[in-house]
Amino acid sequence: MTDKKAPAPRAAGAFIALGLLAGSLMGVVLHQPTIGLLAGFALGSALAIGLWLIDRRR
Repeated sequence: MTDKKAPAPRAAGAFIALGLLAGSLMGVVLHQPTIGLLAGFALGSALAIGLWLIDRRR
């Protein structure tokens, strides 16, 4: 018989990278690049952690 393999984990680092880029761009538009960078990092990290928690249950 064949054993079922566990599904491959999903990569969530892209959310952090895209959050940093989008946050810094929005921060430049609003003349607050540091706040935008931090907000983008926080949002991207929250999405990455959420995906990790969902992936851990599979």
